[in-house]
Amino acid sequence: MLINEIFYSLQGEGLLAGTPSVFIRLAGCPLHCKWCDTKYAWDNTLRTDYTVDQITESILQYKTKFVVITGGEPMITPDAAIKSNVPDLVKALKDCHKHITIETAGIAFIPNLHCDLMSISPKLSNSTPDDKKLAKIHENARLDLAVLGALIDEYNYQLKFVVDSPDDLNEIKQIIEDITNVNPQKVMLMPQAKTRDQYIAKAPMVADLCKNSGFLFGPRLQVMLWDNQKSR
Repeated sequence: MLINEIFYSLQGEGLLAGTPSVFIRLAGCPLHCKWCDTKYAWDNTLRTDYTVDQITESILQYKTKFVVITGGEPMITPDAAIKSNVPDLVKALKDCHKHITIETAGIAFIPNLHCDLMSISPKLSNSTPDDKKLAKIHENARLDLAVLGALIDEYNYQLKFVVDSPDDLNEIKQIIEDITNVNPQKVMLMPQAKTRDQYIAKAPMVADLCKNSGFLFGPRLQVMLWDNQKSR
């Protein structure tokens, strides 16, 4: 598997925010979101090729049962000709009695993954890159309602939306309505912020949107605590 990094930190987002967790960051992502805070994981050449056994061995040194498979985009291999090894990794981690979260944009479906939480972050139009060529690719790939519905049907899930302005709320509500099978109590709104100062400035706006909509406020501890430092 093409691994960008493996590190130990606190889960920064979602229902398990604050939980000590080992992060396995896979390399490669097709979306190139404008506000992505892990752009260093886009390039699948900046990686180390690990076997599943090597990954499992490396995480056992950490005294936590919580493991997060993230990216990049872990549900898609950088090389379309190569079958995803995520099912094998999930099985190996489960054999070690780990709690497994998979963080995904929700653009690809893999069935029968024995994960504990599918953490889905659908990309809104606010994520579209400024580069025209990348923007076209991004817009064609960033949202797949059928895949989102399938993931929600199959897995215990949470939906996390990155909010940049109050106008994003209408788009979020439309996506949820179009998917049709969403539990509103599993929907979280997170401030779009690459720095601690941006997070502090934008969080009150997102909090007001949560109060008005009934959706949960999603923290981003990696930004608040460590100003979005790599491997934190």
